Amino acid sequence: MLETVLLCLAISLIINGRQSKKRRWRKQSLDNELKELIHSSDDSTGIALDIKNYLLRVLDDAQNDVEKFNDAQLADADRILDRAGASALFWMSEIAAQMTLLATAQLNGFPTNVGQELGESATPAKVIDAVVKI
Repeated sequence: MLETVLLCLAISLIINGRQSKKRRWRKQSLDNELKELIHSSDDSTGIALDIKNYLLRVLDDAQNDVEKFNDAQLADADRILDRAGASALFWMSEIAAQMTLLATAQLNGFPTNVGQELGESATPAKVIDAVVKI
């Protein structure tokens, strides 16, 4: 009888010990996740701003007949890619896809929120500002 009680007590101590370790680990993990989330949100906003500015510079270069794929453009792209990794490529692809959908909707006569926001004064730079919200 005493052996059964001691065995039950040992099992309950083991189970309770594991649960308290999980709670401590979860609390430490949530704190770390929060810190990482704050850091990554600041970093992602900066990366988004870099990408938006890069798009505007490429647009400006295209309008001023500057050589495409020049050293300055490639250096900026390399810096953004080093900083953001594959997410930079995804961001640029997502922006291009949104702008393609916007152009297709305009050509097919469908109203868009960007068209309503910009009205008749749409320019490529204003479209980039409307599509890339930071």
